[in-house]
Amino acid sequence: MGMEYIYAALMLHEAGKKIEEDLLTQVLKAAGIEPDPAKVKQLVSSLSGVNIDEIISQATTMPVAAAPAAAPAAEEKAAEEKKEEEEEEKKKEEEEEEAALAGLGALFG
Repeated sequence: MGMEYIYAALMLHEAGKKIEEDLLTQVLKAAGIEPDPAKVKQLVSSLSGVNIDEIISQATTMPVAAAPAAAPAAEEKAAEEKKEEEEEEKKKEEEEEEAALAGLGALFG
């Protein structure tokens, strides 16, 4: 689910409105987003009975010191995955070249 749905729900909450499917849809459309009815329904359902103020207060009091430490690890992992993909691609190209050469050898063999 996109963050735009959550932002729309938070806007309704901040405005003191009940988070309902039709209101959430109106907010999304006003923002120029064509809402997915299934996502709207899912969000409204998952937020029913949830104390949004409590969740927001918990989120603002959580320590964020761990986030910067995680960023370099994520970047390193992404670089490693990219390198592996490049190696696999290179190996695949070499195998295709060998197969092509073998095919030519069979023609003239």
